[in-house]
Amino acid sequence: MARLNVNPTRMELKKLKARLSTAVRGHKLLKDKSDEMVRRFTVLLREAKTLREAVEAELSGVLRQFAVARSVTPVFEAETAFSMPSAAVQVDCETDSVMGVEVPKVTVLSSARSEALPYAYSEITGEADYSVQMAGKLLPKMARLAQTEKAVRLLAEEIERNKRRVNALEYVMIPQLEETIKYIKDKLDENERAAVVRLMKVKGKAQ
Repeated sequence: MARLNVNPTRMELKKLKARLSTAVRGHKLLKDKSDEMVRRFTVLLREAKTLREAVEAELSGVLRQFAVARSVTPVFEAETAFSMPSAAVQVDCETDSVMGVEVPKVTVLSSARSEALPYAYSEITGEADYSVQMAGKLLPKMARLAQTEKAVRLLAEEIERNKRRVNALEYVMIPQLEETIKYIKDKLDENERAAVVRLMKVKGKAQ
């Protein structure tokens, strides 16, 4: 490990010892933060997996129900009925903090007409009613899934960045400081021994 290019003085030794102490404390804090983020990441990942499986299962049911509704309804009438919105849905987007990482917080706010159907009951069969209602109930779960998966991605990116910082401290900065401190100590000891030898020679000549 290459040492730092510094003058081997006691003042530099004192500064480097202070830097090493700070680096060691910072490494421990970052390591603890990384461990906690990994724990939170694991929890969110399990939640995202569970949500995705549930949403995909329900979505398959919705699509099957729509297929049934279209099979018993003329194509033009089905497309016209399903193309008309039944309600305006508002989404409240905020942010939350997970270990210092800003993650999205999404809340679906259904309007007062969220239970209404986009067509008259006489225009289309009952299968369509059920499929539209199923799709409406699925929307909040899909928003929750998107929120959780985004949080997982953001946490994964922060864990990777934090890991690079930990590795830089552990394998570069701390060993470099330790090597430089050792070099300065050895140099100061060498200078001290040389001074003692010179003093002994001076005393020997004086006698």
